[in-house]
Amino acid sequence: MSRIGRAPVPVPGNVEMDISGQEIRVKGPKGELTVPLGKGVSVRQEDGEIVVERQSDAPEHRAMHGLTRSLIQNAVTGVTDGFTKTLQIAGVGYRGALQGQDINLQVGYSHPVTITPREGIDFEMPNATTIVVRGIDKQRVGQQAAEIRRVRPPEPYKGKGIRYSDEQIRRKVGKAG
Repeated sequence: MSRIGRAPVPVPGNVEMDISGQEIRVKGPKGELTVPLGKGVSVRQEDGEIVVERQSDAPEHRAMHGLTRSLIQNAVTGVTDGFTKTLQIAGVGYRGALQGQDINLQVGYSHPVTITPREGIDFEMPNATTIVVRGIDKQRVGQQAAEIRRVRPPEPYKGKGIRYSDEQIRRKVGKAG
């Protein structure tokens, strides 16, 4: 049995859960999210916890068991605390600036690159080389951060580019001669 799927999801007091059909609505202080239920998975709420159960040991039901539980946990965490991803810009002359909701990046191209946030995503720039992506949906936050990183991925020789703050860049040695 799935170790992740077996664990119940604790629901804080300030979060409302509405189980209807094949989806769960999670409403909290930061917003509202909808989680679709996987095939062959049932959900029930009992004394402040959400319990996820599967119908059988069929491979597709086993696969959806842990996934559905993780999606529900991420929704509960998102509406209570939210998610953040931090990116660092490294390189001489590389910088970013906040223009309204958008980010304007100058990262070695002949033109600035403008990135518009997705729905439910906010950008914050504490300084010119740090970008903080915030939101309540973990998947959207991660996708938006990946799109920003894709503008100029870090290169292995000098380490220039946009990287996650916790990412380790494996450096290569340059030419010998």
